[in-house]
Amino acid sequence: MAKALITGSSGFIGSHLVSALIEKGWQVSALIREATDTGWLEKQQVNLIKSDYSDKKSLEKAVRGIEYVFHLATVIYGDDWQPFYKANVQATENLLAACSDVNPGLKKFIYVSSIAASGPSEKGRLKDEEDECRPTSLYGKSKLAAEEVVRAYGSRIPFVILRPPNVLGIRQEELKTLLLTLKKGISPRLGNGDRQTTICFVEDVVRSLILVAEADAATGQTYFVTDNDTHSWRDMIDTASRLMGKRFVLKIPFPLVYVTALVSEGLSRVFGVKKLVNLIDIVDSRKRYWLFKSEKIHRELGFSPHITFEEGITTIIGHYRKEGIL
Repeated sequence: MAKALITGSSGFIGSHLVSALIEKGWQVSALIREATDTGWLEKQQVNLIKSDYSDKKSLEKAVRGIEYVFHLATVIYGDDWQPFYKANVQATENLLAACSDVNPGLKKFIYVSSIAASGPSEKGRLKDEEDECRPTSLYGKSKLAAEEVVRAYGSRIPFVILRPPNVLGIRQEELKTLLLTLKKGISPRLGNGDRQTTICFVEDVVRSLILVAEADAATGQTYFVTDNDTHSWRDMIDTASRLMGKRFVLKIPFPLVYVTALVSEGLSRVFGVKKLVNLIDIVDSRKRYWLFKSEKIHRELGFSPHITFEEGITTIIGHYRKEGIL
């Protein structure tokens, strides 16, 4: 029975990884902080380990005897560098140091990075792992810095870095919000109409995580993982609307979507309320292209995605309808 430690286990991708590893018969531990919502985790066959990324002894306790560490915990949004550095760079370094000090038998440290570490692509050109990294956001810069920390430990700890794109699936909050908006007959016009992004469904991302953990050939490598297609934000939204049976929708033009995001951002800053939408993401969807190849992981490890966009969205809509959400 393989022993795995997962950080970020209560999050979107982390929770799906927990379920998949339990189904495989792995012994799963979850590193949790005081602020972690453990409601879902407590119902799973998971060993919960309370820790703090600044507490060396608690990290050493968490990683001792573990064979695989899946490091998914991250901070995505923030107003300045410090929270990104502390949560994404320093925490990763402290976790690696703990592994190095007390767990010489660690088989693999799997770091879940992001396409943000690579930075946007040129229009019509898919980036690969050999392209220069040019992150444009503080988040992306912190994920790239964390990747460099992981590589610095490469002589002591077997590692692999995975860079997922926009990941879709059940429990992805932004997607659920969009589907609820479509249910009301409102369709936001995101993007500029071009094929601007690559995606992957969470089930395929989880499959790739387990694959790179188990494959010796993955050690020391960095991989993009995508659905091997390019997508227009507007086409994806229109497809989801069609699959929900919405024949007539009110199409909200981009300028109005932008204003909504701007107001939401302001209310969040002043009153501390949750943002309806994120301004950076809205602007990014219009200006930039995030197109990436996943040929390397297919060539070296034989990985291919199983889920097409229409299949994945159909499953998600069906799930939320069964749950009474849509």
